[in-house]
Amino acid sequence: MQIATRAVGDVQILDCSGQITLGEGTRTVRDAVVNLLEKGNKKIVLNLAGVSYIDSAGVGELVSTYASVSNRGGQLKLLHLTKRIRELLTLTKLLTVFQVFEEEKDAVASFK
Repeated sequence: MQIATRAVGDVQILDCSGQITLGEGTRTVRDAVVNLLEKGNKKIVLNLAGVSYIDSAGVGELVSTYASVSNRGGQLKLLHLTKRIRELLTLTKLLTVFQVFEEEKDAVASFK
C-alpha cells in the first residue's frame, strides 16, 4: 500500500494505490490521515482509484478513519471508488455514510 499526499487549495488528497488489507495496508491509511490531522488539516479526500483490493479490515479502517476525522471536526470524502469497493460499501450499507465523488473537482468543491 502506497499513499501520495497532495494539496488542492486547503484540501488534502491522498492518492492510494495497492491493497487496503489487514496489517500494513490499514496501518498506512491510518498513519497518513493521523499525520494530516496532527498538522491541522481537516479537509481530506481519499482517492481510491489505484486500490486493487480491499478486505473487511480495510473497510473497517475506512470507517475508523472517517470517525477519527469527524471527531476532530474534519471531513473525509471518498473519490474514484472501484467497482469492488463500491459493491462492498453498498453491501455493508456504508455507501450512505460516506460522501463519494467520481470527479476530483466535485470532491474539492464539496468542502466550500
